[in-house]
Amino acid sequence: LSGELPTWLQGILLRNGPGMHTIGESKYNHWFDGLALLHSFTFKNGEVYYRSKYLRSDTYNCNIEANRIVVSEFGTMAYPDPCKNIFAKAFSYLSHTIPEFTDNCLINIMKAGDDFYATGETNFIRKINPQTLETLEKVDYNKYVAVNVATSHPHYDSDGNVLNMGTSIVDKGKTKYLLFKIPSSVPEQEKKKSCFKHLEVVCSVPSRSLLHPSYYHSFGITENYIIFIEQPFRLDIVKMATAYIRGVSWASCLAFNKDDKTWFHFIDRKTKKEVSTKFYTDALVFFHHVNAYEEDGHIIFDIIAYTDNSLYDMFYLKNLGKDFEKNVKLISIPTCKRFVVPLQYDKDAVVDSNLVTLPSTATAVKEKDGNIYCQPEILCEGIELPRINYDYNGKKYKYVFATQVQWSPVPTKIAKFNTQTKEMLHWGQDDCWPSEPVFVPRPDAKEEDDGVILTCVVKTDPKDPPFLLVLDAKTFTELCRATVNVEMHMDLHGMFIPQQAVKTETE
Repeated sequence: LSGELPTWLQGILLRNGPGMHTIGESKYNHWFDGLALLHSFTFKNGEVYYRSKYLRSDTYNCNIEANRIVVSEFGTMAYPDPCKNIFAKAFSYLSHTIPEFTDNCLINIMKAGDDFYATGETNFIRKINPQTLETLEKVDYNKYVAVNVATSHPHYDSDGNVLNMGTSIVDKGKTKYLLFKIPSSVPEQEKKKSCFKHLEVVCSVPSRSLLHPSYYHSFGITENYIIFIEQPFRLDIVKMATAYIRGVSWASCLAFNKDDKTWFHFIDRKTKKEVSTKFYTDALVFFHHVNAYEEDGHIIFDIIAYTDNSLYDMFYLKNLGKDFEKNVKLISIPTCKRFVVPLQYDKDAVVDSNLVTLPSTATAVKEKDGNIYCQPEILCEGIELPRINYDYNGKKYKYVFATQVQWSPVPTKIAKFNTQTKEMLHWGQDDCWPSEPVFVPRPDAKEEDDGVILTCVVKTDPKDPPFLLVLDAKTFTELCRATVNVEMHMDLHGMFIPQQAVKTETE
């Protein structure tokens, strides 16, 4: 350790991301396909302990046993043993129509009840022990709710219940997006049962197209509404059903239509009904919601948006050679856009008038057919992997903590952005690639940015050791760094678990 670690910082920073990309002689095509590697920093009495462990998913075990990739990932289609007879081959082709997805949960960490899960974007999540990083049971969402894919960015309400979304593909002749709730606790008499047995579907939104559901990585939430954005970045179900036979990856079944619209859906959390007015904006691609809140009859939501889907293509491993920082340039810069949507507006307003009454450059224009066309206010450019003080989730807020990406897909700095004054603070050093910044509030904090920022920093030179960086969230000055003499991977997402939320082994 160098510097001063705050004495109040007690708990575990748990991170997840792709770790192993080569198995035997076979290689994954895409960085997001790699086998999940969990790692953690435990803060205890002024000391920091590091550990990492591969998620022992069924996918991991099958691949390691076969010494090659045998389970398909999003960007890599894998095939069973080529020595199998023709009948076995034909059968495996048929069974891939709605594919058996991977349980290589490599994107995020989710808390449900007292337990923690590694999550990806399929119907599988894996329970883990946050202290030992041991892999525990596999949970299939599909046993409790008819979804084939689900997001790895759930929300938590004030009671600790999990709210998440998934897509139900051509179920009973319909394709729809389902919002579901996993309760934080189960009734006393059912203590042995898991909280998933009490999972409930809150509502569903029909897909605008039966065979082309929208891809989404996250959704938004305010005190009274759920925000779901149906973007023209869509999965082609027919192509997906035949991908295995055609020998192409599922990723090739995603297409962006730049001439299409992006539709906003607002679901009332009390009535569970969708707002009937149709709101839309131009075609965009986005992965991360930042935050959303309500003000004077408007919903305000901030997202990190792109003009196309080129970001995914950059992370094909063939593009990530030794000079990729020079060679791989973002065609579309991530832009933090604020949409201001008037839910309560004058129904007699004239056509072509702007219905936004808050001070903002964002507009919402009424059209002849009653639809409302929204244009955003641009807050800033070049940030990704946004995090906030989660106590302000769904509420009016000021600060976004994010990585700064400039023209390369790999972050070079950490940023703190003030959405009200547009000021930005940075932390950055030469040859450093920081990960998603996680905000941890100081106990009894009164101000939104009273706390610390934690980020794992990988050095561009493999000979330089990586480190965990602790910044004062107010000033963005460095408080402390914990250097780790191991190879650390670039990760995706994670969470900080306060000491009191970690069950001890005996419990």
